[in-house]
Amino acid sequence: MSWNQDLFKRTLDFAAKAHGPQQVPGSGAPYVVHLVKVATEVLRAAAGSFDVDFAMQCALLHDCVEDAGVKVETLHLEFGSRVANGVHALTKDDAVSKPERMADSLRRIKAQPREVWLVKLADRITNLEPAPAHWPAEKRAAYRAEAQVIHDALGEAHAGLAARISEKISTYR
Repeated sequence: MSWNQDLFKRTLDFAAKAHGPQQVPGSGAPYVVHLVKVATEVLRAAAGSFDVDFAMQCALLHDCVEDAGVKVETLHLEFGSRVANGVHALTKDDAVSKPERMADSLRRIKAQPREVWLVKLADRITNLEPAPAHWPAEKRAAYRAEAQVIHDALGEAHAGLAARISEKISTYR
């Protein structure tokens, strides 16, 4: 497996600045910790053959538009169309009704290269760590069910990540 560490660092620096003082909800950790966890899930999956650099960039930037207010156009300028389009596909569309958002998101992700699928799987794997203590049981159950929808829609992209998300779903409480 080969990947460009300088590209990783440049992308990580951009994402860290974009998220600034944001924290991972319920943990107090800097938000960049979540991004690196998602990237390491992608890196773990990199034993297969796919564009690791592209996947890592999308992993590190996947929340920049949705959570940090970075414009997709800025990503086009900084990282090119392929990365910007991948990140845009991973960004929830607030114009879509909440009940339809996941289906819309999965449709847009499935129209992207497999690497973007891997990032969504890795993101949900990472998010299936213990839920914030203030989440009621119904919200946890809904989040777990949504993870199963993601698994069912995107799991074919990578057997290892599919197995890992399945394991996380089974132990998520």
